[in-house]
Amino acid sequence: MQHVLRISRKIDYGLRAMIYLASIPLESVVPFREIARQMDVPEDFLAKILKTLVDQGLVKSTRGPHGGYALARTPVDISFLDVIEAVEGPVALNVCLDGEDACGHTSACTMVEVWRQGQERMLDVYRQSKLAELAFKATADGQVGLVQLRAPEALRAQ
Repeated sequence: MQHVLRISRKIDYGLRAMIYLASIPLESVVPFREIARQMDVPEDFLAKILKTLVDQGLVKSTRGPHGGYALARTPVDISFLDVIEAVEGPVALNVCLDGEDACGHTSACTMVEVWRQGQERMLDVYRQSKLAELAFKATADGQVGLVQLRAPEALRAQ
């Protein structure tokens, strides 16, 4: 079944990685394999996404045996929209909103204003959603991430 307006895996995985990085102390760096494991993201795909996030200035990387990734800015300064646009580029709900009159009917189209309002409301939610609000809280043993959230389910299945 095709889903209209579905967020891509690239955006989903990029947001997961950024939320994980927002959940650790600012001075810490985390190997990408640890991010992939904790956030249930394929390693190969995550490596490419992290490179993009580094290139876009949202993440910094450190090389070497104790290297890894960390946020380049504080979590309160990074929005969902920042991550989405870093990973996929500018958001346009419809071609008529991407800055060019791609369909050639924008001046007479009765739908343009609906698309515009929908896009602005959506972007507003993404702009206002900051990584700091979405960061995981560490458990008593210091663990953060989706792995800890799945543990109770695994215990119930036994």
